[in-house]
Amino acid sequence: MTAILFSCEYATCAVPEAYRELFHGAEETVTSPEGWDPGALNLAQGFSMRFRTPLVHGLHTRLLIDLDAAGDARWSRFSGKIPAAGRLKLVDREETAYRTSLRQRIAEDLRRHPAMLHLRVRTAALPEGSVVLETFGAAGLGESLAETWRNRLLLLGLDTSHHQGVTGSALATELGALFPADRYGLLRLKVAQAFFLEGRPWRWEILKKALFDSLAAVLAENVRG
Repeated sequence: MTAILFSCEYATCAVPEAYRELFHGAEETVTSPEGWDPGALNLAQGFSMRFRTPLVHGLHTRLLIDLDAAGDARWSRFSGKIPAAGRLKLVDREETAYRTSLRQRIAEDLRRHPAMLHLRVRTAALPEGSVVLETFGAAGLGESLAETWRNRLLLLGLDTSHHQGVTGSALATELGALFPADRYGLLRLKVAQAFFLEGRPWRWEILKKALFDSLAAVLAENVRG
């Protein structure tokens, strides 16, 4: 049986009370797609409920700390003003806690199951109607599942592409080095934000059902294989 884990780095645009002054006057920027992925948490929660498995997600705006970056790339034009000691505390509280939670879940699932799929959920400023599946690093379980899922989504009429060997994700680099690609399938889903913000070209709830049902079919096929 293939276990499954869902995660969402850019789930909210929340700002902790201690950092409110840092974003004073920039509230509209924080709540814009620059500060989070609108609809991503709703989609990730839907996956989690459909597959009855916990969700790991970020708690605050990526303008405070980018959970998928490393080094200076973690910091926005706002959070880069925080003194170095304060930024180190943020790394510990936000990034380290988030990645530790993921590593523990993955390790536990791989102890109990022969394989697992880790689906990272995002929305993005893609062309209207677009769905993108991204895989990282060496070919493995993630790529085979992504290709099978892509084919199912194409049959449903969704404009779906599969991008292989994607770079620039510090989180994917770390997890890919820790777990074997033939058992740990890391896959990132991106859907156009117009689905959520404008209901185009499909209503949001219809899109979600198509994604949930097609992924369930892919996992059932993988079990049979």
